[in-house]
Amino acid sequence: MARVKMQTARSTLVEPVAVAEDLIRQLEGGETPRLVTLFASRERDQLALNRAVRERLPPGTRLVGATTAGELDNHGIHSGSVVMGALSGDFEVGLGLGTGLSVDAVSAGAMAMKRAAQELGVRQSDIDTRRYVGLVIDDGFRYKKEELLLGLLEKNQALMLVGGGAADSDPDPQSQSAQLHVDGEVTTDSVLVALFKTSAPWAALRSHWYQPLGERLTITRVDDSATRALEIDGKPAARRYAEMLGVSVEDLEFGKPRGFAAHPTALKVGREYFIRAPWKVLPDDSILFANLLEEGTELELMKAGDLAGMTRAFFQEELPRRVLNPRATLLFHCSGRMWYAQATGAVGGIADSLRHAPTAAGMNVHFELYSGFHINTTLTVLAFGEN
Repeated sequence: MARVKMQTARSTLVEPVAVAEDLIRQLEGGETPRLVTLFASRERDQLALNRAVRERLPPGTRLVGATTAGELDNHGIHSGSVVMGALSGDFEVGLGLGTGLSVDAVSAGAMAMKRAAQELGVRQSDIDTRRYVGLVIDDGFRYKKEELLLGLLEKNQALMLVGGGAADSDPDPQSQSAQLHVDGEVTTDSVLVALFKTSAPWAALRSHWYQPLGERLTITRVDDSATRALEIDGKPAARRYAEMLGVSVEDLEFGKPRGFAAHPTALKVGREYFIRAPWKVLPDDSILFANLLEEGTELELMKAGDLAGMTRAFFQEELPRRVLNPRATLLFHCSGRMWYAQATGAVGGIADSLRHAPTAAGMNVHFELYSGFHINTTLTVLAFGEN
């Protein structure tokens, strides 16, 4: 028999030592954890918090974490708190940190994966993708997910990865910043990998609340940064998008009920849809996307469904189908989902859906990673169970 399980704790205390003692006290009586995840609100002193938690963990317990735009557990979605997940059971974990993300994201990703694999004593090209899975957290505000994925998967493109961007609840783009925890180090402009090896049941999953509309659009012209769609179907991008939705260009802004959040695009891969969300309309009628763009790419136009209901069904139906006897879930919940939920009054429903998840710890992130894709407006999940 092999299993991975998790205990969770949450604290709203402020002083770092008091927070650490509060969290550790809630874990008393459980198994000694092999890995602890620490999801902490950004306004906290991360270095002091890390030091206080690290001093109170067993010497062999590894620690990873990040700043958040909100903290998640089975009791809901919180702000200003610290959520801890303590994973124990039949697994090994190797940690890798890659720095200099904004300078050379490919190299940062490659270094993080190399170090994690070395800790497990395995060559990256020899990783058995049935027994290994990678958890990835990056500094989300560097906007380098697609490049760092090239480095992460350079030696083994079949390895499953799941995670999201360390975040900040500050809405001002000029002051947003993020930090990552890797054992006793607190860093920024970085990416971390926790590489798991286990014989217990596991799955990397994702959940969004969109369905295809049956309409497609083609990105016909992009700018030099490959982030702005200048033309869609040969027309000014924003005007064409608004025309397809039957709304004004002013209605497109992400977060408005009839715009990008309700009707994003998706890349169809086989029978799956990976959300590639438009983000902002710019003054020249171009559209800034959250993902890199390539001219000639055909995307599906999507429509929003029941956000809370589909999230609840994911936890009640899909996850148990994919993972035998699920015992632990690490959640990476898109901040864009939160914006849309706030605009449509669905926050309470999403928060309530988390009580249907197996033991859960997670955070609101700045964009998500799933498999080899940078995606958005999605909940990505790493789940473990028992066989």
